[in-house]
Amino acid sequence: MAKGTTTRPYSETRLAKFVERRVLELKPRKTQSLISSEAGFAQHNMLTNIKAGNSKLPLDRVPALAKALECDPALLFMMAVEQLGGDTTEFAIRKIFGTLVTENETAWLEEIRKASDYSDPSLTSRARTVLRGIFGK
Repeated sequence: MAKGTTTRPYSETRLAKFVERRVLELKPRKTQSLISSEAGFAQHNMLTNIKAGNSKLPLDRVPALAKALECDPALLFMMAVEQLGGDTTEFAIRKIFGTLVTENETAWLEEIRKASDYSDPSLTSRARTVLRGIFGK
């Protein structure tokens, strides 16, 4: 590493990129300082460090930061777990709680249930293709 260069170990994580994007999206209504206060960070530069990838998000701060960023706490939690690195924590969470589902994903599941008359349809290759087509994949 070159002299004077700082490392940003979490800069390429989904969480750092997500927080950066949400802060920009909320800018017309909230300052970064207000978001940091709403999240309960004692030091306002903590949000800057998370956004820049210098620090990871402590799991106990997820609910408050999710509220401040006006986002789904399950989504933010999943990204915070990814920052921990290693598969053991993520594996333990999945083993205990199953697949975590966001509010938006829950709404999709409810619509699938209604559309199928609650028949528990299997995911066929045709259905998978149609679903991927919705997202341009």
